[in-house]
Amino acid sequence: MDHFTVVTNQLETTRRFYIDLLGLKEGPRPPFPVDGTWLYPPAGRKAMLHLIGVDMMPNPRRGVLDHMAFSAQGLSSVLDRLDQFEVPYRIIRAPGDERTWQVFFKDPNQVDVELDFDASEIPPDDWKLRSRK
Repeated sequence: MDHFTVVTNQLETTRRFYIDLLGLKEGPRPPFPVDGTWLYPPAGRKAMLHLIGVDMMPNPRRGVLDHMAFSAQGLSSVLDRLDQFEVPYRIIRAPGDERTWQVFFKDPNQVDVELDFDASEIPPDDWKLRSRK
């Protein structure tokens, strides 16, 4: 996978969401004739998320993106940050041998975002209650 693109009529809100919540960094973007932002992983050299700003959303909307998933660290601190930003989410402990932690929520454009945490991460004691949001 090279990158994901989100078309939005809420460019600044979407940009802040991915920077403030997920820690992506804004970086270089070619001078396309449309408004937009490229976001990079904290230690990455390649843009992973392209945001394109539009005044009105296309009708009908193009394509279907079920969700985008990111590897993450710091399960408890991420849950605290989601709470701080009042983002509803749900937590799943994956079945099988690995038992990774997965956190699901929506971005400002209703795109589903998944964060995947290592199975060794220690959740907060109240994680089952928090996952019902």
